[in-house]
Amino acid sequence: MYLVEIFLPLADNKGYSIGESHFSDVRRALFEKFGGLTVYARAPALGLSEADGQTKQDDIIVIEVMSVTLDRQWWASFRQEIERKFRQDEILIRARTVEKL
Repeated sequence: MYLVEIFLPLADNKGYSIGESHFSDVRRALFEKFGGLTVYARAPALGLSEADGQTKQDDIIVIEVMSVTLDRQWWASFRQEIERKFRQDEILIRARTVEKL
């Protein structure tokens, strides 16, 4: 079993807020494909990264899905699609194996 986490920023690289419809589209696509999801959106998480010697700060939400298999090709395509929609150079999606208890 895999736990996949998608880290979505609340604003684009220029600081403009991302429209709610983009988040709804992501939730809908993931729910249709995986049959369930968890969204951590009540209080945005703080994301920090470093690029070109500068620290960048993002307010983010995290969406999780669980899957029996890990279709890397599908995830790569999905990541590219949401990077375009969210106007991001890169959106982090990570997966780890988990044991369902």
